[in-house]
Amino acid sequence: MPIKTMNDLPAREILEKENIFVMDENRAKHQDIRQLEIGILNLMPLKEETELQVLRSLSNTPLQVDVSWITVNSHESKNTSKSHLNKFYQTFDEIRDSNLDGLIITGAPVELMEYEEVDYWEEFCEILQWTKTHVTSTLYLCWGAQAGLYYHYGIQKHLLDKKMFGIYRHRVLNRKVPLVRGFDDYFMAPHSRHTEIKREDIEKTGKLTILAESEEAGVFLAIADEGRKIFVMGHPEYDRRTLDKEYKRDLAKGLDIAKPVNYYPNDDVNAKPLLQWRSHGNMLYANWLNYYVYQQTPYEFIDTSKILGK
Repeated sequence: MPIKTMNDLPAREILEKENIFVMDENRAKHQDIRQLEIGILNLMPLKEETELQVLRSLSNTPLQVDVSWITVNSHESKNTSKSHLNKFYQTFDEIRDSNLDGLIITGAPVELMEYEEVDYWEEFCEILQWTKTHVTSTLYLCWGAQAGLYYHYGIQKHLLDKKMFGIYRHRVLNRKVPLVRGFDDYFMAPHSRHTEIKREDIEKTGKLTILAESEEAGVFLAIADEGRKIFVMGHPEYDRRTLDKEYKRDLAKGLDIAKPVNYYPNDDVNAKPLLQWRSHGNMLYANWLNYYVYQQTPYEFIDTSKILGK
C-alpha cells in the first residue's frame, strides 16, 4: 500500500529501506484517486517509535492512505521534541472541523491512574464525542481501548496482580465477522499492561461483540456499532524488539519486572526475540481499513452520522 506521509518524516526513510512503499506529498498530488484520510492520535511517550510501528502495520493493503498525526493540547510531551511535534503533528483544535475516514487511538502509559486524573482526560473525551459525527471508524489500542470502553459504555478497568507482559495465544470466537477474516483459529499477540477489562463487564452492555480472547490474557478484540468502534486490548503493531526494550528499561530502573512470556527463545534474554504476531497484526489493520473504513466511506466527505443514519 502506498502510505502518504510528509516528505521529511523520519520514519519514512526507515520504511523505504524495508521496501515499504511510501509516497511523498508531491507524487500523491498528481494521482486522481480518493485516498483514505486516517488520523492517528498518538498518546505514546516515544512518538517516533510508535509512528514507525503503526505505519508498518498499515502498509499491507492496496489502498492509498494519507496519514495525519494528532496530539493533545493539554499535555506536554517530555520524550518527543517540540520541533518534531510542531512540524509533523496537528492538535485537535486544528482538525475538529475536518472529517476522517478512520482514526487510530494509541495506548498511553497512564493505566495505573484513574481516568479522570489523566491531565488530558477532558480533551480525550471531547475527541471521542467528536468521532461520533466526524469519523467513519475508530480503532482503539490498549489503554486507548480501555479508556474508550469506559467513556462509551462505563466499563471499569481492573488492576492485575502482576503485569500482563509477553506474547499470548488467542482464539477467534466469531469467524463470520470481516475484522477477523483470514485469521487462523489461534493466533499470537503482544500485551504489556497492568490492568484488564473483564469479559462479563463487556457482555453486560449488550452492545459489544467479543471476537477474540486468550485464556491467560483475557479479551483481546471487541467490536461495536457495526465496526464504527473497534477495541484492541493488546499491541499488534509492536516490533520484534519492543517488549525487549521495555523489559530492559524497567530492569535498569530497578523495577520488579518478570521476563515477557513466550518471547525469548529458551527464555534467554540475550537471544533474538521470536516474531510470532506480525502476520495476524497486519491482517487486523488491513481488514479494518478495507471492511470498516474503505467499504463504508463515500467518495465525498459528508457527516458520518448521515452515512449510518444515526
